[in-house]
Amino acid sequence: MGEEAIEAWEEQVPRPLKADSLWRVKAYRLALYLADMAWKDSMVLPKAAGGRALQDQLLRATGSIRANIAEGYSRGTGRDRAGFYEYALGSARESRDWYFKCRKALREEAVNARIDLLSEVIRLLLAMIPDPRQRTREQGADYNE
Repeated sequence: MGEEAIEAWEEQVPRPLKADSLWRVKAYRLALYLADMAWKDSMVLPKAAGGRALQDQLLRATGSIRANIAEGYSRGTGRDRAGFYEYALGSARESRDWYFKCRKALREEAVNARIDLLSEVIRLLLAMIPDPRQRTREQGADYNE
C-alpha cells in the first residue's frame, strides 16, 4: 500500500486534524489520503474521452468516504454512527469501481495501488459496522484480489 508514501503525506497534514481523536481511526486516515491521491490522479482525466465526467465522479466518490466516516464518528448513537459508516462503505465500493473505469487514462500502478487501498478501507469499514447482518452478507468476500 505504500506505507512510506502515506507516512510522508501524513507529515503534511495540519496539526489540528492530527490532534482530533478522529485521526486515530485508520479508515479515516486512509480515506483522507486516498482523497488527496484521487485529486492528483484526476488531473489527467479531462484529457481522456468522457474524462470530465470520470473526474467528477471519482472526486465525489472518494471524498464521500472520508466525509461520511468523519460525520459518523461524531454521532452519539451506534445506530447513527453505523449508518454513516455504511454510506462510507458504499462510497468506497463506488470509488473502487470508478478507479477501474479510469484504468485506461491513469497509470496502471496508480490504479492498482488505489484499488488495493480502497479494499483495505472496505475491510476496515466492515469491521466498524456493528450490524451482524452485514458480516453475514460479507462473509467469504475476499478483498485481496
